[in-house]
Parts: sequence; structure tokens; C-alpha cells
Amino acid sequence: MKNPTPNEKLAELTADLQRTRADFENFRKQVERDKEHAKKISEYATVTKFLPLLDDLNRAISTYSELEPLKKSLDKTLGDLHLELMDTKTGTEFNPDFHEAISATGDGDRELIAETLRPGYYYDGEVLRPALVRVERTS
Repeated sequence: MKNPTPNEKLAELTADLQRTRADFENFRKQVERDKEHAKKISEYATVTKFLPLLDDLNRAISTYSELEPLKKSLDKTLGDLHLELMDTKTGTEFNPDFHEAISATGDGDRELIAETLRPGYYYDGEVLRPALVRVERTS
């Protein structure tokens, strides 16, 4: 086996350095992705635990008209948290990707929301909690 020339040795060391740099850059990017993923999971868990309180607050606002001014503040806060209420008005088309049906009545091939029992929410555009609804089948 012959000894490498200084130029060959330099080329080999340069290639090793480039591989090491690329490995480090890939590692740095993976750590950054892992941090973002952990942050998103933490936020998701926090917002999920907040939903029962939000349900109670919405029921209180709808029951006591003097709490109505809180609605604007609550809606702004929900927007700041990237939390969005699902549209589950009566007559809205039932979609099993967004709604969870507790019962269905009627005969027909069209399924419409008859009543919302628990609101559903999107978090960052993804379903956080499906809405719990009663469905009416119509023609």
C-alpha cells in the first residue's frame, strides 16, 4: 500500500470535514424539529385541558346576559390561542371528520345537525375536539 500524497490526504480530510459538517447540520435541524414538536404537543395538551372551562364559561354567558361583554374578550383570546369554534348550527351538514353523532333520527340520505350538545374546536386548523351533535336524516 502506497502512502497518500499531501494533496490526496488534504482531499480526504476535506471530504471528512464536509461530511462532519453536513452531519452536524442535519443533527441541528432534527433538534429544532424535535423542539417545535414538543412545543406543539405541550400547547395542545394545555389547550385541551382548558376546553371544559371554556364550555362552562360559554354556558354561563348564554345563561346570564350580564356576562355578554365577556364574549368579545373570550373570542379574542381564543383567536390569540389559535383556537376556533366549529360551525355546528342547526341544519349544517353532518361531517364525521368534524362531528361526533350521539344519535340520529329520521329516514333519509341527507344528515343534518339537529342539535349541538358540546361544541367542537379547531386548533391551528386541525380538529382538537369534534363537536358532539344529534343528527336528523332528511330527504
